[in-house]
Amino acid sequence: MPSNPNAAAVPSLKAGALREDVLRHLTFTLGKDVDHASRYDWRMALSFAIRDHVVGPWFTSTRRTWAEGRKRVYYLSMEFLIGRILEDAAMNLGLDQEAHDVMASFGQDYRSLIEDEPDAALGNGGLGRLAACFMESMATIGCPAYGYGIRYEHGLFRQRFESGYQVETPEDWLSQSNPWEFARPEAAYTIPFKGQMTGNVWTPGETVIASAYDMPVVGWQGKWANTLRLWGAKATTQFDLERFNRGDYAAAAEPEALARTLSRVLYPDDTTYQGKELRLKQEFFLTSAALQDILRRHTAAGLDVRALPKYAAIQMNDTHPAIAGPELIRLLVDQHGLDFDEAFKTAQACLGYTNHTLLPEALEKWATFTFGTVLPRHMQIVEQIDSAHRRAHPNRPHYVGIVKHHEVRMGELAFITAHKVNGVSALHSDLVKQNLFPELNKLHPGRIINQTNGVTPRRWLRMANRPLAGLITDTIGEGWEDHLDRLKELEPHVNDAGFRDAFDAEKRKNKAELTNWLAQDCGVKVNPDAIFDVQIKRIHEYKRQLLNILETIAQYQAIKANPNGNWVPRVKIFGGKAAPGYFVAKEIIHLINDVASVVNNDPEVGELLKVVYPANYNVSMAERLIPASDLSEQISTAGKEASGTGNMKFMMNGAPTIGTLDGANVEILEHVGADNFFLFGLTAAEVVTRRENPDHAREAIEASPVLQGVLQAIAEGQFSPDQTDRYHDLVHRVWHHDYFLVAADFDTYRAAQADVDTAFANREHWVKMAALNTARSGFFSSDRTIRSYMADIWSVESAL
Repeated sequence: MPSNPNAAAVPSLKAGALREDVLRHLTFTLGKDVDHASRYDWRMALSFAIRDHVVGPWFTSTRRTWAEGRKRVYYLSMEFLIGRILEDAAMNLGLDQEAHDVMASFGQDYRSLIEDEPDAALGNGGLGRLAACFMESMATIGCPAYGYGIRYEHGLFRQRFESGYQVETPEDWLSQSNPWEFARPEAAYTIPFKGQMTGNVWTPGETVIASAYDMPVVGWQGKWANTLRLWGAKATTQFDLERFNRGDYAAAAEPEALARTLSRVLYPDDTTYQGKELRLKQEFFLTSAALQDILRRHTAAGLDVRALPKYAAIQMNDTHPAIAGPELIRLLVDQHGLDFDEAFKTAQACLGYTNHTLLPEALEKWATFTFGTVLPRHMQIVEQIDSAHRRAHPNRPHYVGIVKHHEVRMGELAFITAHKVNGVSALHSDLVKQNLFPELNKLHPGRIINQTNGVTPRRWLRMANRPLAGLITDTIGEGWEDHLDRLKELEPHVNDAGFRDAFDAEKRKNKAELTNWLAQDCGVKVNPDAIFDVQIKRIHEYKRQLLNILETIAQYQAIKANPNGNWVPRVKIFGGKAAPGYFVAKEIIHLINDVASVVNNDPEVGELLKVVYPANYNVSMAERLIPASDLSEQISTAGKEASGTGNMKFMMNGAPTIGTLDGANVEILEHVGADNFFLFGLTAAEVVTRRENPDHAREAIEASPVLQGVLQAIAEGQFSPDQTDRYHDLVHRVWHHDYFLVAADFDTYRAAQADVDTAFANREHWVKMAALNTARSGFFSSDRTIRSYMADIWSVESAL
């Protein structure tokens, strides 16, 4: 490492200035010199230097929004799965090459510094990753916006495997300083809970302080930047000195410890009453802090609160912030003097609701006892909203409403308090109308609309897959990153053998890198010329990782029966976490790892089949896996997946889909064409019909000798010789309680996998399919999605 700070001259003027910024932060922010700086010090110095370049457009954007009186979008979400920030910010500012060169001049490897940054543990899956894509797209388009979330100290959890079983440990992403956040102690709000009601006057029994931390989000080419504001919980009374002086040290710190529980963990286990109460408190904590902040900003501009809809579009990302309707009404009535009807009208004109699920258990419901205990004033307001809606719609069926069967239904609450409700794929939006809210849809025709999800191509193609991004630029020129529909210009080149060879070579580079990583990180050596068959998502029965591993066992058995057959080598890669209390999902993880242990150590199978499950799947791992993938597994039970966004990332990166007609798979199929998609399984309508037969699983298994053999092998303990009955319950469930129709779809799934083998063996045909997936993925940019939200829901114009 060169010790002279003036050594190793850097070519460009921009890089020279950046080099000076890095040295300045290393010296004056971190208090280190070049000779004694650690990798952490260099990463932090570079991060602060890049952050300096973000602040300029961030301030400019904020000042323009204020000066021009622009309407803002406020995006409320329990999750923002933003991933690492350093490389993304450097790329969007056009400083990634300069950052690489500057760090090389100090003898530092830029890639190592990037990988030293912890993933921000602010989310779990698609909901949080979508929110992060939306924030980046809003900044790229110039849509003035704030994202509001919680600054979780430990996020979800860190996953590891012990003898194949998932074990959860706390995430520690904030054990190091976060260079991307700015503490805003002046932006702090009191959040009330519990207490007593005297008429309509609420005397809270508990309070905490929500304190703001801001993270700037810069768009492509640094033209605009927005704010992600995260709330940390602090005690109203920090420390009880009298108790401390009496020697009761734990009690002295108790108020602070109890307050911090609100922002410690994402989705606390709610199988206990305490867990349920904590989760409800978290949701209100986020929502109340955000709404108080919005109203403070609005009134600080000298504006009447009745004009709020002209200046604020508030989007509820799923039902977690659905308390926004009652809370905004409370603030308008109790603090700003509006009557209920006027407050309700104002709130509804501001609020939009995005539904993300068709699963009944995911549409939150709170016992009226819990809701009324934690939020007594809001219980009153919810009942007022429900009564007002019933009076306005006297033909509303008796079984429809917000408060029913001693429960507060948050889906219905969000629907009734929003002026627009949207699904996130065409099929999902239709099912929201037909199955989820059919009566409310009839009462409010036109309120439910579709906004098909998208993903940011800057992170998921330009940054994550630099080899392919370089080929795209070489082929169609610059500027496609924020005009992704230009990818269709690749189509004429797909018939050119030279382009296909180049496309295939870039994929091979990614696969070779992943092969090395799997060997180092997982201890599994794989063949880079095999099909890399990848399913990475939250572990849930409806996503059907079980179907995938059952078919994997069938393939293993087939190879064992005919080891000299003409097999196409395959690497099955899984990734994802199961909720700590979700026993069935954790059992599926255990089975996958048990199968991997047997298959990967069978010399007769060798490189023909490998199963790999890297632990602790996160955004950074996805950025490694997706560009190297050959096949995208999107195999949920039809009618259960709202949209999916992983499917779009795989498509952009040239991985054909094997999937059902579910979620956004339907639109992917429409855009890419049936010849470039491996379709199987029952449709959503057929799923409903099949479930009407109580013996559907048994009949499907009895009609499938292959599936019978797979289930028999599991039941006999062939993959769990240390505990032969380990999976008896799992096998019993497939035979007798197969709600997600694994057995019914097994044979068509296996046939589709055989089609994958045939197609992959024809390299020219396969590469053409893969390239067409990339060329036809332009529709799935989150820029397109955000423009549609701006026009159809938010009524917000771009500032660019």
